[in-house]
Amino acid sequence: MASHYHQLCAEERASIMQMTAQGHSLRKIAALLRRAPSSISREIRRHTTATVAYDAAVAGRQARQRRRQPQRPRKLQPHSAAFLVVTQLLHQGWSPQQIQGRLRERYPDDPNYHVSHETIYAAIYATPRGELRKELIRCLRQGHDGRRKRSQGEDRRGRLPHMVSIHERPPEVEDRLIPGHWEDSVR
Repeated sequence: MASHYHQLCAEERASIMQMTAQGHSLRKIAALLRRAPSSISREIRRHTTATVAYDAAVAGRQARQRRRQPQRPRKLQPHSAAFLVVTQLLHQGWSPQQIQGRLRERYPDDPNYHVSHETIYAAIYATPRGELRKELIRCLRQGHDGRRKRSQGEDRRGRLPHMVSIHERPPEVEDRLIPGHWEDSVR
C-alpha cells in the first residue's frame, strides 16, 4: 500500500495550536485531524522551543520557507573553484565524463572536486539563461539546449527494420509444395 504525504494546511496548524493549548494529547489531536501521531509530534517538536509555545502562523511561515530552500546546496556552484576548472576543461573540448576522471586524478584528497558527470551536466543546465549557459552548452559534444528523459519515444530494442512477420506469409507456403516451404522435421 503506497502512502502519500500531504503538507499540513493553515487550518490544521491552527487546530494543533488550539488543542495543544487546551492540553490535548498528541494521539487525540492526530485522531481528530486524521493524521499520523508522528506527523503531529514532528510538527510540534519542529516549531516549539523551550521559551516559545507552538504558534501556527510562525510554523506555517517556517514551513513555506523550508520548502523553498533546496534540501542541500549544489555541489558545483557557479563561482566555485571546481566550476571554474570544469568550464576551462569544457572550453578545451573535454566531455563531462573525462572531466570527472581528471578532477579525481588532479585532486585526489579534495572532495570538493569529486563530482560526477551528471553533476556537471546539472550545473550546466541549471545555470540561469544567458550567455554563459549558451557558451557552456556549445562546449558540450552534442550541444543540446536541454535534456530529455530516456523514456521518450518508443522502445526499439529487439526489432529488426523491415522484417516481415511470420503471420504475414503467403498462403501457398501452407501447401508445402516447394522445397523450403517446410521445416526439417527429421531430427
